[in-house]
Amino acid sequence: MNITKLYTIIACFLATNIIQAQQTPAPKQQKAIAIVGATAHIGNGKVIENSIIIFKNGKLETVADMSAIRINTTDMETINAQDQHVYPGFIIPNSTLGLVEIDAVRATQDSDEVGQMNPNIRSLIAYNAESKIVESMRPNGVLMGQITPRGGRISGTSSIVQFDAWNWEDAAIKANDGVHLNWPSPYSRGRWWLGEPNVLKPNTNYNNQVTELTDFFSASKAYLNGDKETDNLQYEGLSGVLSGSQKLFVHVNDEKGITDAVEFANSLKLNIVIVGGYQAYKVGSLLKQHNIPVILNRVHSRPNSDDEDYDLPFKVARLLVEQGVLVGLQANGDMERMNSRNLPFYAGTCVAYGLDKEDALKLITSNTAKILGIDDFCGTLEVGKDATLFISEGDALDMRTNILTKAFIQGRNISLETHQTELAKRYSDKYKNQ
Repeated sequence: MNITKLYTIIACFLATNIIQAQQTPAPKQQKAIAIVGATAHIGNGKVIENSIIIFKNGKLETVADMSAIRINTTDMETINAQDQHVYPGFIIPNSTLGLVEIDAVRATQDSDEVGQMNPNIRSLIAYNAESKIVESMRPNGVLMGQITPRGGRISGTSSIVQFDAWNWEDAAIKANDGVHLNWPSPYSRGRWWLGEPNVLKPNTNYNNQVTELTDFFSASKAYLNGDKETDNLQYEGLSGVLSGSQKLFVHVNDEKGITDAVEFANSLKLNIVIVGGYQAYKVGSLLKQHNIPVILNRVHSRPNSDDEDYDLPFKVARLLVEQGVLVGLQANGDMERMNSRNLPFYAGTCVAYGLDKEDALKLITSNTAKILGIDDFCGTLEVGKDATLFISEGDALDMRTNILTKAFIQGRNISLETHQTELAKRYSDKYKNQ
């Protein structure tokens, strides 16, 4: 191919990608901003009907009832949010946002590595802050996420980012928060491609797989306490988990697996979080006893067994909350990245099936912040915390009324336009004129 022609093709490709790139990150907050008159949902169960919220330099300075306080807002940018609602930014845990762009294009996938034991793998350095999918979370109020690797027995290390950044360095708000372990399943299904019945049966390798995990953790502990004459990155990857500075996120759904995972953690004195937890409600007292939180599977799903209540996935959060377990919500499963934008509506479904509305809001704000260890600076609208919040025309847990008018990340007034909103406007205008 002619070299000039090749350069022309490359230039066109780069230009196209630049045009299609994410919205330019918002500039730092320059002036104090006051939001007045809105119903403020604090995120910890409290509601202020007629609120005033003031933030400066990216931090909340005032969150109060307007009728109980007088503040001169003359020198501030004032937003009249009468009849609207203010919420803390929603947090999506256990997500591959920014790690995979197009499922059908292998070159855009960076969510998993080869091998089984990869605690040293860091998802953060593969995070694409300019992902179009990440951009599309913001119009629904999902402003932060835990970016998590996949695959293997130990997938790697997650990090927590905010969704308005040039690169992963700018995006990170908590790097390397925890290691993710896929717990072996005590049961397996028949391999239909070999003609075996597609029914659950005991996993004959289960005990060996658990022993393999125990041996790996024990070997890592011995290595870290030894002379380390030879570097072993896999063993070093567990240093934070074994010292207690990092959490171990155990991905497990069945009752026996959860019970065994708790016993495993207790034997090694690990700080764990159950991710998935489909049958966690059956062992809620055990989880409460050991202060182990749960990040639940996607609410909008079907029961796993014929003998389960049809609405079990909708009410598991309530069943766990009633037992005193700290609960968060995720969007795992098929189309997980695109479904992440539906996070507030999963919480809304929990309301429809018996959970108090403000308790449901906690599932995607303060509870998740506590589980991820970032509740000291986000998750609620409280003085001193980051001004990561949004204004909605109505109830943010209802897809009919969750219409954002403003959103801020660390005080920055971010754009709510995405390639999807542009397409929606384009085709609305097209058919409006026909």
